[in-house]
Amino acid sequence: MKKTTLPILTMILSGCALSGCSGSLVARMTNVGDPPDMSQTQNPTLMDGYRPVSMPMPYPEPELTNVNSLWQTGSRAFFKDQRANRVGDVITVLVDLNDKSKIDSNNTYNRNASHVSNVTNFLGFESKFSAIFPKAVNPANLTNTGSNSQDTGRGLLDRKDILELKIGATIIQVLPNGNLVIQGRQEILFETELRIVEVRGIIRREDIASNNTVPYEKISEARIAYGGRGDVSDVSSVPWGQQTLNRILPW
Repeated sequence: MKKTTLPILTMILSGCALSGCSGSLVARMTNVGDPPDMSQTQNPTLMDGYRPVSMPMPYPEPELTNVNSLWQTGSRAFFKDQRANRVGDVITVLVDLNDKSKIDSNNTYNRNASHVSNVTNFLGFESKFSAIFPKAVNPANLTNTGSNSQDTGRGLLDRKDILELKIGATIIQVLPNGNLVIQGRQEILFETELRIVEVRGIIRREDIASNNTVPYEKISEARIAYGGRGDVSDVSSVPWGQQTLNRILPW
């Protein structure tokens, strides 16, 4: 970063501090002229917000063993199963998402209502209304009501999502029924744009292929995120000031 930009950057950061800018904005401003910083590799169970997974479990069943047999139930190899099955083992998740959806709705709502009551007095208090209201009160029209409402709405959604990638995930928990909780994160830096891929969920041991891979559709409670930060993300995203107005303004 050039030295001539330091005073300008200092003024911007000071203005942000006085106006209550978010910490993420200040962090982004400090990286002006430099690519985004990559995060350190760390234990997923020590990350902020991590909670052990708790799912309904079946009753425990006794393990069945075959006398004089070296074969392991569910094994793909004769002597040893090479697939991931313990905490810390790595498995490859195959994501091949090609989703297309289209929704077109058109709604029209009309309602007319009228109610006329035959009440001719209001417990004798109608004579006192002239002191409050500018015109004389007609007792025959004390409770007459009417309403007329109309609403027309049109909605159109046409979207297509394509995501193809492979990501390594780590087993971070083994549930009592043998299912595996996995979580993986990858960061790829392209010049000034940092791409981040995250995946987590629950898989069965039986769904792990012999090459130690599992397709994303076999992941229960799957959470797959693909995003990033950098110059491209800044240009394509809505400015934070406009985002604030979108959440505050009622119209």
